[in-house]
This record gives sequence, structure tokens and C-alpha cells, in this order.
Amino acid sequence: MDKHTEAFAAAPFIKEIGRGVKGARSMARDDARALYAAMLEGRVSDLELGAILLAMRIKGESVEELAGFMDAAEHSFAPLPAPPGPFAPVLIPSYNGARKLANLTPLLALLLAREGVPVLVHGVRSDPGRITTAEILAELGLAEAGSSAEVLDAAARGRPAFMPIERLAPQLARMLSLRRILGVRNSTHTLVKILQPFEGPALRLVSYTHPEYLETLGAYFTTAAPPARGDAFLMRGTEGETVAHPHRAPRIDWFHAGQRSVLAEREAPTDLLAEVPDARDAATTAAWIAAALRGEVPVPAPIVAQVAHCVQVARALRG
Repeated sequence: MDKHTEAFAAAPFIKEIGRGVKGARSMARDDARALYAAMLEGRVSDLELGAILLAMRIKGESVEELAGFMDAAEHSFAPLPAPPGPFAPVLIPSYNGARKLANLTPLLALLLAREGVPVLVHGVRSDPGRITTAEILAELGLAEAGSSAEVLDAAARGRPAFMPIERLAPQLARMLSLRRILGVRNSTHTLVKILQPFEGPALRLVSYTHPEYLETLGAYFTTAAPPARGDAFLMRGTEGETVAHPHRAPRIDWFHAGQRSVLAEREAPTDLLAEVPDARDAATTAAWIAAALRGEVPVPAPIVAQVAHCVQVARALRG
């Protein structure tokens, strides 16, 4: 902590959240916002920061805490201007990549952009043992967006923009990097998946891995997320990514104006599997995606359906 930075008294918060799963008490939204803002600004000592992150990891975030953290997170960086046109932007967080199945998140982004929808993919450049969306987009010749002007330019050219979290929200990137020190994820890994960095409404594609987050995020979008920020689709992640599983369409819950509805039901298992890349490395995946965009191989039906849902809602949000 910088010696000129005013220290934040975190001990009272640690006392409440550090009592374990059964004994811990959740913070009010304003308290959670104040605490997380201090964490982002470097006003919490390293010792206290580690204690907070591990306590929250064990306790789990309440909806009020998640909302307060998000309030602080979205005030920690300058918002992006929304691209003009008939569609609200679609946000695709990509913080997982692929380990077993080819990562087709870039295909989703490119198909949406081809329909005229502004697309911002944000996430990490690399992740040991995984193939990231950033690596595949680079193989496809798409450069990173380093500024809001470059995000707008990509939309004008009918291309998705990829902005690494270090450029989009540097303070959040620092919190994510603590995983390498602590060995476990922290609340920031959830926050970046529901981040809405645009001025005006947008459509957020949000995924979950652990079942408890289906309820927590569902409650967040119905009771705590400002409706003016736009809509969200919530689905079980494909290896943590927000692209539909190519072999089986997922259930998608749609959140609009504080209301939740089922946009698509989960598809029953079948022996008929979609054609996917034989390998998961970035070069092979990029070549297959390029072939799919040229119509040489079929796009998996669940991804086609996901694109159609996104186009419909993105148009309605701007209308």
C-alpha cells in the first residue's frame, strides 16, 4: 500500500465475514461497495486483503454483497461509449478458455458481428493449460482493442472487439491476478462475468459453473441489477465459457427489467453430435471457425440458436 494512500479499516468487516459458512454475516450493499472500492484502490493492506478474499471464498457472496462489489467495480474505470446503430452491444466475457473441447466463443462473436451486432469480448489473454478466446482471435487476425475508439471502430467495420481486462479495467485485473498468489479464485472472477462497461443498455451473456451461482446470479439480476443497464442471458458454461455447447443446447434464462423468463430449455442428450474441430489448439480452432464462416462446415445448431436469441434481444434493447 502506497504510504500516501489513506488506509481503510478492514478489521470490522473481516470480523463479520470471517466466521465461516454458518457463522459469517453478510455485508449490506453500501458496506460491500465501500470495502471493495478500498480493495481496488489499494487502501487495504496485503494481509487484510488476503483475509478478505479467502473469507469471501469460504462464505460465498450474498446478492447484496455482489451488488455492492459491482457498484464499486463499475466506478473503477471509465465507461465505454455505446456503438451507434440498430443493436445494443452484446458483452461476451471470456475468462476460462478450453481444456477438453475446442473453444468456440470466437465463432459466436464473429457470427453476431456478421449480423451487424456490436460485440465486445473481454477477458484474459492467456491461461496456463487452456486455449483462450484471445489466442484464437489472434490466429484469425483480429487485433486487440486498446481504447474505446478502437471498440467503436471494430463495430463500424462489422468485427467483434476483444479488450483484455488489463485495458478495460486495470484495478479488476490486479484482483484477478491474485489467484496466482493465493491459488484460488476470488469474488472478482464472478464480477468480471457480469460486468457491463458500456454507457446505456447492453446484453450480457453470463455463464455459471457451480449450481449455487444459478440462484445467486438469478437473484442479482431480478432484484439488484439496475434495469437501465440492459438485459442478461444466464446459462451453464461450456467449460466456463458463455458459448452454447455444440452438442446440446443449454437452458437460457433471460432477465429483462427485473423479470426472469426461460428463453430456451435444455436440450435432451442425443447420440447425434455436431461437427467440431478435431483438436483444441488455437491454430486448428481458428482454421475451423474460418471454414464455418465460409459455409464449408456447419455451425452447430445450439450456437445458431444462441445467435438468433442475441440478435432479437439486442435489437429490442436499442428499439
